[in-house]
Order: sequence, then C-alpha cells, then structure tokens
Amino acid sequence: MTRLARILSAAALLSASFAAGAAAEESVTYQNLLTPLLSTGTTIIDQPIAYPEGTPKVTAAIVVIPPGGETGWHLHEVPLYVYILEGEVTVDYGEKGVKVVKEGESILEAMNWAHNGMNKTDKPLRILAVYMGADGVANAETAAAPE
Repeated sequence: MTRLARILSAAALLSASFAAGAAAEESVTYQNLLTPLLSTGTTIIDQPIAYPEGTPKVTAAIVVIPPGGETGWHLHEVPLYVYILEGEVTVDYGEKGVKVVKEGESILEAMNWAHNGMNKTDKPLRILAVYMGADGVANAETAAAPE
C-alpha cells in the first residue's frame, strides 16, 4: 500500500471513529463523514476546467518548497487540485495578480497560464498536488516569466 493510500485509509478510519462516537440517535452516513474541501468548475483565475483528451492518468504527489524557495515559472495543461498541508504559498499569475493560499485551503490551479509559486515564510511548505491528466500529457512545463 502506498504512503498516500495509508494516509487516506487512516483518515477515513479516524473520521469513522469520530462519527461512531456521535449521539446514538444520529445515524452515520457517507455524507456526514465528509468534510468538503473544494467544489468548483473553475480554476483560481476563473478559467473553466478542461480535461485533456486521451487515456486518463491521475498523479498525486507531495510538493515540498523550503523557506524562501520557489517553483520557477511554469504552467499546467491538465487540471491540478492543490491542498496546502503545511505553510502557505504565494503564487504570481502575472497580469492576473498574486494569490496566497494558506494551510488547510485548496484550489484548482490555473491551466495553460504561466505562474510562479513561492514560499515567502520561514517554514517549509508542503502541498498535496493531484494532477488529473492523460497518458503522454505533461503535468507541468517550464514557462517564460511574463514581461
């Protein structure tokens, strides 16, 4: 079992344990085990979500950016769900502005739009990144900084 699968299983068991301890008259259902993190049809810069053509491929990763570090200018051709596990990220979207996403918050990242993520804090930044791509389509590509 992968580390992510173990973490998700443990979280599900913990959630179920808390729910089981709820008042006896409250029945436990799938819906009351959920804590919604994000429900949207657009990216952080208001673009409609567009899935790539081809054989679907989902990739989940933990991204760690040290204090003062940055991703460098890049873009995503695929939808990218981002959840901030620890710290906060400051993202420069050029003419679309700068946005800060903090611990416990989630977004759908911009698609086909150059941006640079920065950790402007003195603590490590840890991000759960879930790419909803396709075989043969890059999850991220280097991009030029806007002029």
